[in-house]
Amino acid sequence: MTGPAAPESEAVPVTGREMIRLEGVGKRYPGQDVPAVDDLTLSVRDGEIVVLLGPSGCGKTTTLRLINRLIEPTAGRILLGGEDVTRVDPDELRRRIGYVIQQVGLFPHMTIAANIGLIPRTLGWDKKRVRARVDELLDMVGLDPGTYRGRYPKELSGGQQQRIGVARALAADPPAMLMDEPFGAIDPITRERLQDAFLELQARIGKTIVLVTHDLTEALKLGDRIAMLGQRAKLVQYDTPAAILAEPADEFVAEFVGAGAAMRRLRLVEVGSIELRPAGPGEADTATVRADQSLYEALDAMLRAGAETATVLDEDGRPAGTVSWSTIVQQTPEGRR
Repeated sequence: MTGPAAPESEAVPVTGREMIRLEGVGKRYPGQDVPAVDDLTLSVRDGEIVVLLGPSGCGKTTTLRLINRLIEPTAGRILLGGEDVTRVDPDELRRRIGYVIQQVGLFPHMTIAANIGLIPRTLGWDKKRVRARVDELLDMVGLDPGTYRGRYPKELSGGQQQRIGVARALAADPPAMLMDEPFGAIDPITRERLQDAFLELQARIGKTIVLVTHDLTEALKLGDRIAMLGQRAKLVQYDTPAAILAEPADEFVAEFVGAGAAMRRLRLVEVGSIELRPAGPGEADTATVRADQSLYEALDAMLRAGAETATVLDEDGRPAGTVSWSTIVQQTPEGRR
């Protein structure tokens, strides 16, 4: 267990170009003694997914809405691509930031094509360009343009509507996207499928995304980094999912992560990312795993083979080394004690 997290500039050095930066941002509503957001500093690098995670009422959604000025900050600065958003016309700003909410917010009287093409039309795109962009995005989110272009939201399932919400947010090719509990109102099986599809899409388009969720499993799966927020959106810890599971900054984070942190971490860490023992000639009684498989999968392979070690194969299928059961256990917080 480590002590409290260092200030962000020390704890999480930014190695890539910043797309979004919050500097001492605060929000105090009139008549309230306690601010909703208090002195939050946070940076988001170009092309990464940052998840805002924390207990209900801690200021996650307020923080998200401050970024695109659906709520106006009462303190601090918010930068998008180095530009202070408080000096930009709010409507213009929102056209530059995609926004996806849990309830999707599609206009029921508009076709799917009209919903997706709404922002491009307001930007003055011609009909041919709008139609091409609509078809491109429908295809991108896995919905056939010919089948869905002319349908209305009520004719779609919840999962399909959520895909349309993502497509609409991407319509004008914004540099950044904000997502507020985007998969929260969907059944668990559909939610998992949409998360997988979302990650596949992100691998292709590389948008800068700030996503709010209260679900730890979703945060660990989707986030490149997680910002753990306490009350009044105080930044308690900001790091990769694996690092937060391995070394929670304080008791608040440890309690939020809760039981099962060790197994969650093993699912996140690839075998090839840890130090391997050299593979000896004619190694016997070992399981076989790929370097890009998780430590959890390596343990499972060893259990199935009744072995205490596993031979790790590189991307060409050649032995890269071996990993033992005890080495994997040492990667958990309990194993390090």
